[in-house]
Order: sequence, then C-alpha cells, then structure tokens
Amino acid sequence: MAKFEIIMPKMGESIIEATITKWLKNPGDTIAEDDSLAEIATDKVDSEIPSPVEGTMKELLYNEGDVVPVGKVIAIIEMEGDDEEPTDEVEATPETKDAAEPKEDKEQPVEQEKAATEEKPGDFSAASRFYSPLVKSIAKKENVALSELEKIKGSGKDDRVTKDDLLQYIDDRKNQKAPTAAAPAPAAKSQASAAPSAAPKMEAPKVTTSEGDEIVEMDRMRKLIADHMVMSKQVSPHVTSFIEVDVTNIVNWRNSVKDDFQRREGQKITYTPIFIEATARVLRDYPMINASLDGTRIIKRKRINIGMATALPNGNLIVPVIKDADELNMIGMAKRVNDLADRARNNKLNPDEIQGGTFTVTNFGSFESLTGTPIINQPQLAILGLGAIKKRPVVLETAQGDVIAIRQIMILSMAYDHRVVDGALAGMYLRSLRDALEGFDETMSI
Repeated sequence: MAKFEIIMPKMGESIIEATITKWLKNPGDTIAEDDSLAEIATDKVDSEIPSPVEGTMKELLYNEGDVVPVGKVIAIIEMEGDDEEPTDEVEATPETKDAAEPKEDKEQPVEQEKAATEEKPGDFSAASRFYSPLVKSIAKKENVALSELEKIKGSGKDDRVTKDDLLQYIDDRKNQKAPTAAAPAPAAKSQASAAPSAAPKMEAPKVTTSEGDEIVEMDRMRKLIADHMVMSKQVSPHVTSFIEVDVTNIVNWRNSVKDDFQRREGQKITYTPIFIEATARVLRDYPMINASLDGTRIIKRKRINIGMATALPNGNLIVPVIKDADELNMIGMAKRVNDLADRARNNKLNPDEIQGGTFTVTNFGSFESLTGTPIINQPQLAILGLGAIKKRPVVLETAQGDVIAIRQIMILSMAYDHRVVDGALAGMYLRSLRDALEGFDETMSI
C-alpha cells in the first residue's frame, strides 16, 4: 500500500502555524478525494483541510488542540498501489528537506546561490498553493516548472489546478514559441558579489519596569503583525506623498442614495467601496505601482487585487483581499467590501481571501485621523491611506472670479517603495486618483 502524508498547509504570507481544532476523520475511515480531514484555526482565519487523494486514514500524528507549524506532517493516508516513487507523491516537510541536503552545501553559499537561480522541473517545495500528486507527476514529466504552474488559473475547488487545466496549458504551450532562455548563472554571481553587505542587526533598548506598571504579553497575531511591520521598514525605503481631494460630489451622492440602498440591499454603502473602486480603476494606468520587487526583477501584476486593512474587535489588524477589484461596479464593490469586513471581524475568512494582494488601502478616516504614513504591506510596492472627510473653507475659481465656499475635503497619503516608485510616478498616480474622485458623477444611479 502506498502512503500519502498530509501536511499542515500554508494559510497566508505571515502565518507560520495553526491549531487543529477538530479531526473530521479517524484511523480506519475511508477517505474520498476532497473529503474534509480536519478543522484548523489561526489567529486570522478558520478553515478545513481537504484530502487530495482517495484511501484510508492510517494515522493521526497530532491531537485536537495541538499547535502545528506549517509544513509538518499531521496525518497519513494509505492508498491503493505500490509506493514506488514516494518523492513524487509526498510533499517534503522541512525536516525531510534538511535531511536530504548534504551538510557541505550549507558551507558553500556560492553553490546555493547558483542552485537558486536554476529552477528544476519537479521541485514543488516552494509552491504557494496545493497541487495533487497527479498534477505534480504530469508537470514533472512534461517539464513544467513551478513558476509556470503557479500562473495557471485553476478550475477546481478553491481554484485548485486540475489535470485538465494542466493538460490544456501544456497543449497551448506546444503551439507557442519557446520562451527566451534565462540569463546564465555567472551573471547572477556577479550581481551577488556587487551587492552591499548586510546592515548590522539593531538591538532594541533595554526596558525597565516601575511599580504599578502592567505587563501585557502580545498574542500570536500581534507578534506576527509586529514582525511584518519591522520587516517591511527594513526591506523598503519608504517615502510618503500627500494630496488634498475635494470629495463634495461623493458626499452628496452617498447621502442621496444610502437610504434607498440599505432598504433595497439590506446593507449600508460606506465611503470605502467608493474609494477602492476608484483606486483600482486608476491603477490600470500605473502598472509600475501595482507591482512587486524580486531582487532586481520588477514584477508588474496583471490582476489588480486590493487589500483592505480591517481593524478587528481585539485591536489587531487583518487585510482581506478584493480580487480583480477593477472589474467590479459600485454595487458589486459595496457588497464585496461589506462581506469581507463582516467576516473578517467574525473570524470567518477563508485562507485565499487574505492572500494575493497587489496594492493595499487603509482607512485612517474611520477613526477621525486627518492623514497618516502607512507601512507597505510586503511584497507590494505601495499602500494608500484615506484620511477623514472634513468641511473646510476653500477658494473656488468661477467665471465670475474666485469665491470662498464650504467643501468636503480629505487628504490621501501614499507610502511607496522608493527602489521602484519615484516621487514623480507616485505624484502622477495621486493626481489621477484625485481627478477621478473630484469628477465623481453625482447623478449616477445605483
């Protein structure tokens, strides 16, 4: 009988462990493909682990309530057939990877660097999503690299890549011209040799306590947020630009439609979907902002997936992602924003809903803050801050001359990675976004 190892899946970019809250299958139970095996929980989301194979549950390696690191084997399923090539069917855990690597490799960083630049078909250890053994086997046989596999849009459950998806991709690839060969490894070596040495590690100052001080230990989620924020400031040279926007048209329009919208749809329409809709639409014209940086490679994202920073009742923060935000109309955006915000606050988000963001929006205005300097949500290149909307006297230019009028004004702030985004590009984006918001159609029906 062949054995298949079930591992604790990756649940998000910053999540390193999860708690098994309930086993749904016991040793001896018959397992069908896609059967739910266990319920798991993190500080961000609750989810279930589906079975990628058919077979019989042989062994559970952890108990309910155990906290398990991502990548650890948690259960073993027996399948029909001989276990001739276990490495093709079982995704390696961190322990098995370490055991398979020769010790001398750890003492030869140059060789490691060379290996890192050469992607090998059949190596799926760095996959960001799950692939079934059959899909991996076909990919290895047809020399489909992981970077190609990751780009295939899956038609299976939870966007999983099926056998038919992969075969269609292979067929399409055969009819296309082969891609240009990658640059030789020596170039990567020369770049590495020219890279500056790592900055010395900064030590936090020693903190003393006084009588009456209360010590509160960070929960796991706050620790992850803290680490992510420190990492972002160390990775990206942050610059923040600001612009004022007259949103009087938007305020008037929302006031005119909010009651009808709530009666008809059973939910509120806030300012957030209005600003996110415009943000995504304008990003189409600025692909260098909707991007990521990998070493010296700028990756311009095809999809515009907007992360929406959401405050939780316990004071922590989570960023659900609105996928393909530029394709949603105002009603669709309002419903999507409300749904994600509600489920975020009730810990009901799916793992896929907090991944894949290409740009983030955070709303300072909901707490009456005029503006702020947000921290970039890595590996993105920029984040937009929405300030509070305030009535202010402003000078308006009219055909009869300048006049002073009371207008609804807000400040937009955008923090960006200066390695890629310069002040000119950031300024042009903010100006285009301002023009889109100030030109909002007050007569639009919803």
